[in-house]
Amino acid sequence: MSVPLNPSERIARLRLARTERVGPVAFLELIRREGSAVQALRRLPELARGRGGSLRIPTVDEIEAELDRGEACAARLLVLGDADYPRSLATLEAPAPVLWVAGDAELLRRDTVALVGARVASAAGQKFAQGLAVEVGRAGFVVASGLARGIDAAAHIGALSTGTVAVLGGGVDDIYPPQNADLYARMVAEGCVVSESPVGHRAQARDFPRRNRIISGLSRAVVVVEAEMRSGSLITARLAAEQGREVLAVPGSPLDPRCAGTNDLIRQGAALCAGLDDVLRALERPHGLFEPAPTYCAERDAPPAADLSERILALLGPTPTSRDDLIRAVGAPAGQVMGALLELTLCGQVVLADDGSVVRS
Repeated sequence: MSVPLNPSERIARLRLARTERVGPVAFLELIRREGSAVQALRRLPELARGRGGSLRIPTVDEIEAELDRGEACAARLLVLGDADYPRSLATLEAPAPVLWVAGDAELLRRDTVALVGARVASAAGQKFAQGLAVEVGRAGFVVASGLARGIDAAAHIGALSTGTVAVLGGGVDDIYPPQNADLYARMVAEGCVVSESPVGHRAQARDFPRRNRIISGLSRAVVVVEAEMRSGSLITARLAAEQGREVLAVPGSPLDPRCAGTNDLIRQGAALCAGLDDVLRALERPHGLFEPAPTYCAERDAPPAADLSERILALLGPTPTSRDDLIRAVGAPAGQVMGALLELTLCGQVVLADDGSVVRS
């Protein structure tokens, strides 16, 4: 996807990304199979009708309205395939199809370390996060986080002078929480704010796993400062491990529930982080970043048979199954299985999750 995109293809990719039931996995698979988003949009109705389904595709006017909203808040659109799209994200198995960026987009080209943690953080935790962000920035890294209260805000403040990126669950113009309005303004002026969501979208609970996936995907390492056992920061840590990033955790008192999650990460094998030296040591280890994501042959001349789709549905249930395990269980060529999964996704019978798993709707 390195060929420069013409304006029509860029608009088509934004339109495809905003289409009902087309997530990052389906987006990439459609372009691989059809050759372009323009052609994929032409084929979508036919693919959905193949199993009695239908799709709502945004009109060009709706997409133009989103572009106008982006222009109104001085945001820039990056589409998967653009030369300026972050390379660290582009190599994921299912990258975010589009990103809105407000502020200094050049920060997305630099090596990045994520600092995340509890919203209701201790004073000591916030002090540590801000101090570590200062040191990480002085060492030449951009600091990424999620602009939430507590640890996230402390990390951004510590790295404002050296470079920091905030990834939002809502649109790039969604200031949440409201008490971070001043910090948001400084991020736009001195750092960078990024979102996969449409401009004007207000964050909902379902948006944060994708937000977390972008934070970890942008970063070479993720440091969790404080986190309870059911914290969203632990999701970011899990996603980082799945993406081949380094995961570090700051240890804490066993009497403080805000440290239960970080202590558990260390028990599971995360590197202990007591300061910058631990981060640098983790980054010295060989890693597989920036390797091309695995692909499946599209096999466009061999459309999936109806019985193949039924076999896939029979093997799926409410528990997520990895695509590789499913392909082995079906016993058919990978390209044919992916084609069947794509059609089942477009008609709403299965969900292709961003982490490579499949679940029956």
